[in-house]
Formats: sequence, C-alpha cells, structure tokens
Amino acid sequence: MESQPPSLDDIELFLAVADGGGLSAAARATGLSVPTLSRRMAELERRTGRRLFHRGPRGYALSAEGRALLNEASDLRGPAQRLRRWIAAPGTPVRVRITAGLWTSRHLARCIGSHWTPDAGWLPEFVAANHRVDIARREADIGVRNARPDQPWLAGRRTVAVRYAVYGTGERVAGYVGLADEVPTTPSDRWLRATEGARIVTTASDARLALDMALAGVGRIVMPTFAGDAEAGLARLSDPIDEITHDEWLVSHHDGRHDPPVRAALDVVHEILTSPGRGG
Repeated sequence: MESQPPSLDDIELFLAVADGGGLSAAARATGLSVPTLSRRMAELERRTGRRLFHRGPRGYALSAEGRALLNEASDLRGPAQRLRRWIAAPGTPVRVRITAGLWTSRHLARCIGSHWTPDAGWLPEFVAANHRVDIARREADIGVRNARPDQPWLAGRRTVAVRYAVYGTGERVAGYVGLADEVPTTPSDRWLRATEGARIVTTASDARLALDMALAGVGRIVMPTFAGDAEAGLARLSDPIDEITHDEWLVSHHDGRHDPPVRAALDVVHEILTSPGRGG
C-alpha cells in the first residue's frame, strides 16, 4: 500500500509517545485515552508504511524508523504548539520570533516597551543564541546578525556598526573572564583568546554569567559598547577594539517580511537598534 503523509496531529501524538516512553505517559500529557493513542499510532504506522515502535511489556520502544522520525519531527513541537494556541484563540496577537546574540537580545527586551504596545497586533518572542537560528526553515521570523545575509531567500537591512571594548569594575582588575566553550563562537571571545589568552583567569558557560563575574570583580570582559556602557557597576577600560567592529544586519525571509506582523516588528526592531548612541 502506498504510504500517505501523516497529519500534524498524529505527529504531535507520536512525539508525546516517544517523549513519554509509552502510551500511559502520553495519555496523561495529551488527555487522550490509551486505546485511542494505540489506535492512532497504528494508523500512523499504516499511513507511513513504517514500523515506528517495538511493542512489549515495557511499553512502546522506538524502532530505528521511529528514531529517524523523531529526529525529523522534533523541530515541529514549537510550531505545533503555536498553531494550536492560534486556532484556539482567534484574534489574539501573532507571536513574532526574534533571534539575536545575548547582548542584543537583552537590549531589545529592555527597550521594547517604549516602541511596542499590547494592542500592536503582534507579540515579541526573543531567542538569545550565538549560533544562527535557521530563518529559512522559519525557526525564527527575524534575525540580528553580524554580516549581510548571502542566501538569496533572505533580505537584509543594515542597522549600525557594533563596537566592542574591555570592561571591568576598575583598573585594579587585571585578568579576564572568558567563555568556557573550546571553540569561541563570538567575535569578542575569539579576539580575547587570540590577544589576551594568557590573562584569562577563569571562564563562564555563557556571557551573562561572565558579566556577573565581572561585576563581582573577578575579571575583565569584552562586551559591545552599547551593552557595557549601560551596565551600572562597570567602567570602560579600553578604546573600541577596531579588529572586531562589525556592521549589524536585520535579517528576515523575503516572503515572511511582507506579513503585517513581521513587517511591524521589523520596523520596531530597526528603530531600537538604530537609536542614537547604540553604535558606541
């Protein structure tokens, strides 16, 4: 029999069974009965033409095909939840997902209230990430990046030149706090390891913890000037570091940017990012 595409509902139920390790846990999570879930999973296997589970006394164990489906379907959890909320509450504001590095995300979150109101028809949803969240796959609607997008399906809009400097509680603090990753992922950490690696006295697992350690006087950190200058308790201890100054780009999908909520969010984010003094 020719396989048929599964419905999003069945994929959600499959994820619940996979996450719970069986029907009982999935029944508690979904509110459906065990017999209903059993029937739906059998139907999913029939529609896909794949054996997804090994059924036994210990419950439903994923087969190799089931693990492959789990890998393919895992990213659907968030969109499915948002779709369910949207269907259940017509007329509610549309969430616009905005991804940026930690410092830019914090800046946007702190400033959003001066540019956005609850009746705007959209809600900001911030995702702080140093890696590139995939806009092409609609993992985010808007991204803030440190280079012009080179993919043809992405549109870019320049904001400002972002500058970095060294910050600490004072000149008496000599060492640095770096990030713990073996491979630096940010311009500031790459520069720090290349030029001041011998003076890194300790590390933190993320930039927010590194900031807290700097505020405690443990060491200096390298930050964008728009974030460091606004942080009470820190002083700028260097001139801007020319080697890691970069242009900043507001990025969105060519098609998605014409959606009214995304268009409105793009204008608000651009206004915040280009506010006077942010380029430092």
